[in-house]
Amino acid sequence: MQDSDETGLMEILQRCETSIWDALVDGDEDVDDALLHPDFLGVYPDGFAGKTDHVSQLSDGATVERYTLSCFRLLTLGTHHAVLSYRADFLRKERRDFEVMYVSSIWQRVVDGWVNVFSQDTPADSA
Repeated sequence: MQDSDETGLMEILQRCETSIWDALVDGDEDVDDALLHPDFLGVYPDGFAGKTDHVSQLSDGATVERYTLSCFRLLTLGTHHAVLSYRADFLRKERRDFEVMYVSSIWQRVVDGWVNVFSQDTPADSA
């Protein structure tokens, strides 16, 4: 992929990833559902999660108060898949302290855009 193509893809996937985080802040199950592949797999510090698990966490509303995403990296995996990795600093609802995770998400190009197929969150070292 050429540099300008990668820059454009980076911007697209950053918007997609931001939309998922915005859904967590807004408690928007519909947006979360639309951005996740039917076979989505999340690998988190507390275990595995499928699409239903991810979306249903919003059934009682927002789970995140605020967040900042930074340190983006992009790895293309052919023409229809890419990995977006980044740092997420976020504050969960009803918590006082920010958490930091390094996230890697695999996105798949579909007819009308991109969907998240896989995501892994790795807690930052607190040292």
